[in-house]
Order: sequence, then C-alpha cells, then structure tokens
Amino acid sequence: MTLFFRMKHVRIPHLLLLFVFVHACFAQADFAPYFYDNGPYSYNGNLALFSLSEDTAVGTQIYRLNGTDPEGQEVRYGLSFDPGSKEYFSVDSKSGNITLVEKLDREKQDSIDVLVSITDGQSKVVERVTIFVMDANDEKPEFQNMPAIIDVLETTESGISIYKVEAVDRDTGSGGSVTYYLQSAQSTLFAIDRHSGVLRVKSGEMLDYEKAKTHFVIVIAKDGGGSFNGKEQFMSSSATLTINVIDAQDTLPSFIGTPYFGYVYEISVPGSEIFTVEARDGDVGNPNPVRYSFDDGDDGVFSINKTSGCITLLTLPIYLKREIFNIKVRASEVSPEGRLMDYEVTTVVIRVVDLNNNPPTFYGENGPQSTFELTMYEHPPEGEILRGLKITVNDSDQGANAKFNLRLIGPGRMLRVVPQTVLNEAQVTILVEDSAAMDYEKYHFLTYKLLAVEIDTPEKFSATADIVIHLLDTNDNAPKFSSDYYIARIPENSPGGSNVVTVTAFDPDSGPWGEVKYSIYGSGAELFLIKPDSGIIYTQPWASLDAEVRSKYNFYVKAEDTEGKYNLAEVFVTVLDLNDHSPAFYDNFLEKTMVIGAPVKIEAVDDDAEVPNNVIEYAIMKAEPENNIFDINADTGEIMLKSYIKSMAIIQNITKKRDCTWSLVVQARDRGHPSLTTTAVVKIDITEATQLKGGPLGSFLMQNRNKPLQILGMLAGIISLMIIVTVLISTATFMRNKKSNRILPNRRVKRRPKTQHTWLFKNPLKRPERNEQKFKVKEEEREPEVIVENVNHNNNAGRILRQWPPPPPPCAPPPAFCLPVERQWVIPTVSATVAPKPLKKAVVTRQDSVSKALVSELKMRLEQKRKPDH
Repeated sequence: MTLFFRMKHVRIPHLLLLFVFVHACFAQADFAPYFYDNGPYSYNGNLALFSLSEDTAVGTQIYRLNGTDPEGQEVRYGLSFDPGSKEYFSVDSKSGNITLVEKLDREKQDSIDVLVSITDGQSKVVERVTIFVMDANDEKPEFQNMPAIIDVLETTESGISIYKVEAVDRDTGSGGSVTYYLQSAQSTLFAIDRHSGVLRVKSGEMLDYEKAKTHFVIVIAKDGGGSFNGKEQFMSSSATLTINVIDAQDTLPSFIGTPYFGYVYEISVPGSEIFTVEARDGDVGNPNPVRYSFDDGDDGVFSINKTSGCITLLTLPIYLKREIFNIKVRASEVSPEGRLMDYEVTTVVIRVVDLNNNPPTFYGENGPQSTFELTMYEHPPEGEILRGLKITVNDSDQGANAKFNLRLIGPGRMLRVVPQTVLNEAQVTILVEDSAAMDYEKYHFLTYKLLAVEIDTPEKFSATADIVIHLLDTNDNAPKFSSDYYIARIPENSPGGSNVVTVTAFDPDSGPWGEVKYSIYGSGAELFLIKPDSGIIYTQPWASLDAEVRSKYNFYVKAEDTEGKYNLAEVFVTVLDLNDHSPAFYDNFLEKTMVIGAPVKIEAVDDDAEVPNNVIEYAIMKAEPENNIFDINADTGEIMLKSYIKSMAIIQNITKKRDCTWSLVVQARDRGHPSLTTTAVVKIDITEATQLKGGPLGSFLMQNRNKPLQILGMLAGIISLMIIVTVLISTATFMRNKKSNRILPNRRVKRRPKTQHTWLFKNPLKRPERNEQKFKVKEEEREPEVIVENVNHNNNAGRILRQWPPPPPPCAPPPAFCLPVERQWVIPTVSATVAPKPLKKAVVTRQDSVSKALVSELKMRLEQKRKPDH
C-alpha cells in the first residue's frame, strides 16, 4: 500500500520506469541450493548421522555429497573442519565423493564434526554434521596392576586368594570383555578365575620354600573377539606375576658386615650417629623385624635405635672416660604379636678419635692392600659370600669423618658389596648376585674396582682397591655339532676306507671337558667307521658300495665329552650310481616273425640303479639283405616296416628275392656317461596277415612258428584241460546216479520234429566268421545215423543217437594240429525224438595248408638245431 500511495504522486513516465525496475528484480531472484537428506543409513546426501568403522582403510571413498539447485545450476561441494581440528576427510568438489585421508581411532576420538557446504556459484549453504566413529576390535587388553611382585607365605592354604589381576580393554561390546588364563596352567601350582582375575593356590597344592623360592606366573588376558578389517579377531596380552615364597621362621638373626667398628670424634656433639649395625632374620624368605638393644659395655653414654640399629652419642666427647668401648649389641626377632623371640649378640668396638685427617684404607691379612685376588669355580650359587676375599676397610678418623660409602664398579651386576655404608671400619663382604653371568666361557677373569668415598666430609677422601677374580671352568656344556644333520655323497666304485664326510662338534669347556670323542650307531652304520678324534667318517676297509643293491644310508653320530655329556646329529649318505652295467638282451640271437602291419618287439635291460644310466635307446645298425625297409622305436624297441610297405609284393620287388627272411643287428645303448652298448642279431621272417580258420589258435601258431617248444606246450595244456573236464563230468554223472539209487525204465527215444531246436555248444576258441570266410568253399554231407541201445538203463534215454565224424577229404594232407570240430549235442527226453542237423564236412581251406607248412618248418628247424649239438 505504501508503494501504491507513493505511486499516486508519480507521473506516468516515472511509473513505467518503476514497473520495469520491479520486473527486472523479480526476474533475477535466486534460490539457494540444498542437500538431499537421505537418512542415517544412506551413503549419499548431506552426511547427516553417518557412522564409519575405525578400521576403514585410508584412501577409501566413504560417502558422496548429493544436492541440487532449484534453478538447475551446477553445484559444487565443500568440506571443512573447525580450526585446530584434525582433517580426516577430503572431498571432490565436483562429484561430492568424500575420501578418508587420516587413520581413525575411536579410542582417541569417537565423533568428528564436519562442515559440509553446497554452492551454485551465487548462494552457499553450510551445514554442521557429526560423523560417528564405530568401534573395531583393535585394542588389546591392558593390565592395570601387572607385572607385579608379591610375597606369599609358604603355609598359605589352597583356595585362598593371593592376588587379583585387573586388565581393561578400551574396545566396546564383546571386544571389550576380558577373560583371564594362565599359560601352562597344567604345570603350575596356581589357578585363576576366568572372570574375576582372582589368583589362588591350586586345590591340592602347597607352596614349598625349600623347593622353589620364586614362581613366575604368566597371566593372559583375552578379549571376547570382534570384527576387524572384515574378519573376526581375538586379541590378548600377557604379563608376568612374580610370586616370592615366604619362608617359615626357623633361623636366628645374623649381623651383616661384622666385626663392627665405630668412632667418636673430638668435635662430635650429643646425638651424633656413631655406627649402625644391621642384622637380618635368618629366614630370608619371610623375615621377622629385628629389634636392637645393648647387653653390656655402653656405660650409659651411647644409645641405640631399636628399629634401625643406629648407635648415637649421648654426651660430649670430653666426658668419655675410655678411648675404646666394647659394646654388646643384641638383635632379637619380633613376632607379629610383638613378642621378642630368638636373638643374636655381636660386639661393636667404638673408638674415640680426633679430626678427619685420614682417607679410607683397604686392608688385607698383612696390612694395607690395593689388589685382592680370588680363584673360584664358575656359576657359584646366588647369595654366596666370596670367602676367599678377606678385605677390611678402615678410616682412622672419628665420627662423621670416618663415615664413607662402599661401591663396587665392574662388568654387569654379578657381585654386590656389603655393607654399603661404613663408619670407621668394617669387614667387606662381597656376595654373588648373578650366578649365570659368571661364565668361564665368557670371562676367564673378572676385574672390579672397590671404591670407598667419604660421605659428610668436605674433603671427600676416597680409596680404591682392585678385585681380580679368576674363574675356573666346570663341565657345564655338552658338545654341539655344527649342523643337526650332514648330507654326503660317495660314488659306488669308491674303495674301502674312502672318506665320506667330516662332522665337527665343539665343546666350549676347557681341558678334558672340552675334548670330544665321536662314535656312530644305527641300522645304516654297518658299512662305515668314524675316527673318534677328528670326526672323519669313512667306509669299512672291506666295504663294497653298490647303488643297485642299496643307495641310501642314514645313521647317527654322537659327540661325547669325558663326563658323558653328548649330543647327536644325523648323517645321510647317498651312494652315487655309476654307469657300470651294459644293457643286455635275453638272447644275443633272436628269431621273430613279423606280420606286415604289426611290429615285433625286442627288449634289453640295464641293471644300473638310476636314470639316465638305466635308460636304453635302440637302433638298427645293419640289416641284410636290404638295409632300408625297417624302422625301430628308439624308446620301446619295436621294429616295424617302413610305412610304405603294405604287402609282400612290395618287399619282393625291393629285394628281387622270394625269401622274406632278414637278419638285423640291433644295438641297445644306455644314456650314461660314458655310454655302454650291446648288440644282438635279430632274424625276422616276414609274412602277410592270414586269417586262420582256427581263430586265435591259428594266429598263435602263425606267430610262434619259430618256437616249436612253445607250440607243443600249448597243445599239451589244451589236452590236459580236456582230460580234466572229461573226468569231472564223468565223476559228477556217476555221483548223481549213485545218489538216486534207482533203476529207470527202458524208454524209446522218438525223433523230434524238424522244427525242434537243438542246443549247440560251439568251440570257444573259434572266432566268429568274418566277411572273407564267406568266400571259402563249404561242403555238406549227411552222415548215416547209428542207433545204440541203452544197455545200462541208468540214464533217461533208451536209445542214443550218435554221429560218426566224417572221413578227411582224400585230396588234403593230414593237418599237424587239429582244431576241435564244432560238435552238436542232443538232449534226450522221455517221449520225444531228436532230429540231428546235417553234419558239415571238413572244409579244406588255406588254413590247413598254412598249418601243415608251419609244422614242417618247425620239424626242419629242430633237426637243424640238433645237428650242431652232435
């Protein structure tokens, strides 16, 4: 309305200009872009309520900012963090893809505030979002009170809690739950509650100070598992709890560093510390506190602190009536109830001296001494006193001028000096701290500096003494081989006494303890000996190695010192095969029959044990009468005709001879180095493939016509088989009739009609008729019937119809081997007749001629072989 009111006072031209201006303003109005809000489980939008696992790999694209501009302008995205905050993400301004650029750790920061922005170039929208970092099982349980050292009375009963282990896992969920275990729980005296971490003495077990003073218990804290990098992961930590067993009370207290010498200086004042005695309960495992008191000799001018043992001056030195005081000091054990128990008494010598004008001085048995030497065995017991060192330290001044510290400077912490603080004079005691470190193999001698330095004097007078400890060796090491096993190779032609391998073992001990003797034993050591001093393994003088008999031996070698400490190693010996066997044929003169199209095979063997020594190659060295019609397979030894030779006619055309017998010289060569060879003469008769009427039997005769003994053996086998079958059938028939034990009536056999089928039993050796057999001439001739009466009346037929075999044709020669002719069996019945089929006449075929020729040739070869024998 204000605009309208004002417009009433405006002229028309001005009104038009105002309208144009307002229209232009509305035309240029711009709306801000905005993000899509797709919810907390979306991977694109405005990143609101987005969560991310802390095990996400750096470089992973985790989200895509997504928004739009109402005007359809292209938008750009931005991402920023609060000042001082770590920048975990980066964004592609165009695509909005957010990438993780820093490693996340929920335990350090479980949420990240991010400022995301979207702009269309004119307007920009910024939103603050929070990304929640989700937990992954990446933290191990952390012990809160481990490792720890605790003391436990040896009288502690089983089942009583002795310690509570606490561990915290900063993960959440199952990954933050902790359960407790003991490593090697079966071999320890302790048990732990899995959930509470309470450690107890295992039921039925008791601690024993005399057996073990200290126990080391390894406690494992394991979390409940959780996902990490896509896999289920369980994490655990371990810590050691040291349990010192406290001894029971059964030993008197003892003073340390005796004898005691104290001094009172002329400038001392009442209350000055003169000397401090130190006593300890002899039960070092569980010591009672010690209370000190005077027994005699103090003259009322000294006092002693009941708990610390510090002796102080009560009056001025000018009132002291004596120069030397011998004070009896009692050290008494105090029971837990406060009752005085066992005690020990020592003497403290207090001398009145003047000002500080003397430095500390070390004394030996013969006076002042700066070097002390001791010889002892290595690895003395821990806590043992080096009694061979008799050292006394003294400061001739009195009071504070004679108070000094003792320190021991040297390699490691093997030794400890007692006392560490001395007033005026003390016997120096050196104790063993680390027994294992005092090793002769590391140190033949140890050199320490014993240093005495005054404490409260401005001069800080000091003195030093050298302590040299010579260690003696003990047999604390067993010999050790340079290797756990030895591998040796020896040629099989090595003579007896040949060296095989040298084994070495070293014993770091000295003297006789370091001397090593070798021996061998085991099932594979019978062919070998060893030199006891050098470890050289060699073959027996009579040993003959043969890789073909045995190529692998293994046995044990023992290295032993003079006291029987030993170690073992294993020896593996391989006998190397040599090419010492030539290939050998079964016969140096071989006779073979080759059917055109089929190979013949020869075979040689090589007795060598390994390849390539026993790998054989075959070659034809010579062939007569023609040298170029055969091939041989170099690997298998199969001899075959050239591929172009298909018939006998081709061979006869090549050789111009009718005789198809060849002599071949075949060589067998192994692949060893050097290679060995042998030859054999192979006589080959070549024939064409013929279809014998006898089927497989005829083929057998043809293939083996040069082997008469093999043919005769097969004939004998067939005849024996037929005899056995006949005896079995006769026996079975006799037993059946005997079992029935009845007389059957005589019945007449009637002839069956021609349509009745008969059962035919064919020769199983005869092959089925092939197409080429259709061209053979077949003749049939009906034979007369012969009727024979059933005399015994023991079978079902009254009359038996038999057929006589046909006579051989007059024109054919008698065959050398007769195949069984197909025979027809008729089965008689009670009231029927059997009509026999006409019997086929023997057919004269080429097979008969071939059989006859084979037999004739066999006879001729046998006669030829007999002549040279005579």
